Amino acid sequence: MSRDELLAHLKHLLATAGNPSLMTPQLLDTLCEHALVNLRVMTNLGMELLTAAAQRELTQLDEKLCYEIFSAPRRSAARRR
Repeated sequence: MSRDELLAHLKHLLATAGNPSLMTPQLLDTLCEHALVNLRVMTNLGMELLTAAAQRELTQLDEKLCYEIFSAPRRSAARRR
């Protein structure tokens, strides 16, 4: 999908879910640019952000959260146990 198609799809998903302003316009752009023109990648990135936002009880997702989540070093599965 093109970047514009991804953006339209993401906006549709947010509107259908009942919260079209959940993500800032800047975050929408960032997700579409980093999705590598792949819908599955974009939705997985969104899912990770939504999970982190729910844990933090945030009402809106923004680029700051995106950078915190995706630039933080990941712990290995062995260290989480």
